[in-house]
Amino acid sequence: MTMMPARVMPPHDAAGPSRPVLHPLVVRLTHWLNAAAVLVMVASGWRIYDASPFLPFTFPESLTLGGWLGGALQWHFAGMWLLVTNGLVYLAYGFASGHFRRDFLPVTVRAVARDLWLAATFRLPHAPGAYNAVQRLLYIAVLICLATVILSGLAIWKPVQLHPLTALLGGYEAARRVHFLAMSGIVGFLAVHIALVVLVPRTLPPMITGRAWPAREGGIG
Repeated sequence: MTMMPARVMPPHDAAGPSRPVLHPLVVRLTHWLNAAAVLVMVASGWRIYDASPFLPFTFPESLTLGGWLGGALQWHFAGMWLLVTNGLVYLAYGFASGHFRRDFLPVTVRAVARDLWLAATFRLPHAPGAYNAVQRLLYIAVLICLATVILSGLAIWKPVQLHPLTALLGGYEAARRVHFLAMSGIVGFLAVHIALVVLVPRTLPPMITGRAWPAREGGIG
């Protein structure tokens, strides 16, 4: 997205030792481009779903993108190619720089339970550029959801040409449901992600400027 900020701790920038560079340019660009791509895909995807719903509800037209099925499909494919291209850049950086290994691992049940309790009691400390266990779990989960939404989307788009993939997902209709569930997981992540930014607003400026934001000691409360 990407929507997933990366912790990189190079030498302090020229502005002074108190404001290290947390997020390099490639991370900031991929973050915001992924966010734009996901928003386009979700809004246009809701319009596509409304054209042939398989659940007893539809999305309000004001929350959808495309205006009609053909327009929604065009927006959806544009968002898909942006997401895939930008996502590959982020994945290449994540593996090459060690970001995934360094910032997303390890994740244990005990650590997640501990940090959930601390967050619920507003005592979870936050250090800019450092991920707690809940954040690590959420970022891993959203990466899985993004991969799933792309693969299931390809299975829906080309069910004949990509028949093995479509069959692996249980067929065309099953692939639609997998696609919808993966999309719902991404939307859920976005809701939590935005809520955390509201709770800890000093995490936003570094994803725009790349530089650390002065912070008080203590938890999110």
